[in-house]
Amino acid sequence: MSAVAASPAPDPPAAPRPRAVPHLLAGPATLLFAALVLTPLILTALLSLNEFEYATGRAHGFTLAHYAAVLGDPYYLEIFLRTFRVAALATGICVVIGVPEAYVLSRMRRPWRSVFLLVVLAPLLVSVVVRAFGWSMLLGPEGPVNDVLAVLGFGKKRMLYSEGTVVVALVHVMLPFMIIPVWTSLQKLDPAVEQAALSFGASRATAVLRVVAPQILPGILSGSLIVFGLSASAFAIPGLLGGRRLKMVATIVYDQYLSDLNWPLGAAVAVILLAANLIVMLTYHRVVEGHYRKRMG
Repeated sequence: MSAVAASPAPDPPAAPRPRAVPHLLAGPATLLFAALVLTPLILTALLSLNEFEYATGRAHGFTLAHYAAVLGDPYYLEIFLRTFRVAALATGICVVIGVPEAYVLSRMRRPWRSVFLLVVLAPLLVSVVVRAFGWSMLLGPEGPVNDVLAVLGFGKKRMLYSEGTVVVALVHVMLPFMIIPVWTSLQKLDPAVEQAALSFGASRATAVLRVVAPQILPGILSGSLIVFGLSASAFAIPGLLGGRRLKMVATIVYDQYLSDLNWPLGAAVAVILLAANLIVMLTYHRVVEGHYRKRMG
C-alpha cells in the first residue's frame, strides 16, 4: 500500500510585534479622544474661517476677517486681558491657600484625614451654577455680608458684578483642583526628609520652604495649570456674578453664538482663547519645570 504524503499544517497566525502592542492597546482610547476632542476643535477652527451671513449665520466663503477684527479691536483685547488677569489672580490665591491646606491635610491622622478630605471634595458635588447663586445671595445688596458691613458702620457696598467677586467665586470652585495634586505629591514624599532637616537645626518654616516645597513643585505646577485653564475658560461664574457689564471671553463667545448669531466670530474668539491659553500654560510649564530640574538636579 502506497503511503500518502501528509499535507503540511497551516502556519499559525503571526503574533503582533512587541512594539505594536502598546499602539494596539491605545487605539480605542485614541479614537475616542479624536472623536470627542479633536473633531469638535477642528470643526470650530473651520467654522471660524467661514464668512458671516445674517440669514444663515455663516457662508462657505474663506476669510480671516474675524481674526483680524478680534486682534485689532481694543474692546476684545481688553476682555482678553481681563480674563487672564482674573484667571491669574484666582490661580495665585489657590496656590497660597491650597498648598498649606494640602500640607496640613497630609500630616493629619485617620480618621480626620478622611473627614477633611471629604470636606475639600464636597464642593465638587454641588453644581457650579448653584454655588454661583449662593455667592450672589451672600454678596448681594441685601445679603448677610452687606448687613454685617452696615452694622459695623461701613455702609452697604456694591460687591456684585466686579472682578473681585468673580475671583472669590472662582477660588471657591477651583480650590479642590489645587489641593488634590499637591496632596498627591506630598503622599509620595518621605516624611523622614523633613525630619532630617529639623534634626539638623532647621526651623519648621525653613524645612517646608527649602526641603518640602521644591519636591512638591510638580504637584503645584499641575494644580496651577488646571486652575488657570479652567478659570480662563469659565462661563457660569463670570456670566452670573460678572453681569452684562463685566465681560469675559467665555461670555463673549456665548453672546456671539446665541445673541448676535455670528457663529464664525464666536468660533474665532474661542480659537484665539485656546491658542492664548496654550501659550501661557506651556510657557509657565517650561519655566517651572526648568526651575525644578535645576533645583533637584
